[in-house]
Amino acid sequence: MTDAELLDTLVVAAERVRLVLSEIDDWLPVTERAGQYRIDVAADAVAVEVLVDAGLGVLSEESGSHHPDREVMVVLDPIDGSTNASRGIPWYATSLCAVDAEGPRVALVVNQASGERFEAVRGGGAHCDGRPVHPSGCEDLGGAIVCLSGFPSERWGWGQFRALGAAALDLCYVADGRLDAFAGIARDGLGPWDYLGALLVCAEAGAVVVDEAGRDLVVLDHGARRFPLAAANQALLDQLVSAAEGNGDAGGG
Repeated sequence: MTDAELLDTLVVAAERVRLVLSEIDDWLPVTERAGQYRIDVAADAVAVEVLVDAGLGVLSEESGSHHPDREVMVVLDPIDGSTNASRGIPWYATSLCAVDAEGPRVALVVNQASGERFEAVRGGGAHCDGRPVHPSGCEDLGGAIVCLSGFPSERWGWGQFRALGAAALDLCYVADGRLDAFAGIARDGLGPWDYLGALLVCAEAGAVVVDEAGRDLVVLDHGARRFPLAAANQALLDQLVSAAEGNGDAGGG
């Protein structure tokens, strides 16, 4: 499957999720996992079907691993920001990242409220609705707008902060220069489905992303959790990492 064919498949999966969102208005929680809604399960089912039928493996937040022996695995979050969606807050996304033996290959993050679409192909750049994206030039934490998932024990010295509630979109906004940095420091960490799609968008745009503990962010383990820190450039990232370590927030604590 070519990169273009792979991206087309991801687009079809995201479109199926959009249809579920337009047809079903069931935001009752399910009992299996905190924060999981019935509509998450329905959206997951249609996306997984598209991907598996195309010959891809899947690692999904909602349903775990499907065909892990396949050469390309798609890491899927059908609705990142489910709580936002359930409250009518227009900041939630479908995030997909196709991963092969060399790492993230093709990614798609779609804001399902607005239709805004971020995509990236390894070695091919990152785009939002067809236009190239690039991070901001901010190099000083004191002047930066930092988006948070979780909250630090003390203020890190940022210029301003935001807490928007959908990590995939938050990270894409760092790639696009609308935010300067992101700190994923929630107590329980983030799963790979939360950030992998946006990780490729950031990498191809020129933003930098690390796990604050230095671990590999590219993992295909449903139980893995990471604490990604992202910034427009290395100078800003160094300050972000220092702030996390200096305030005892490394490891999401």
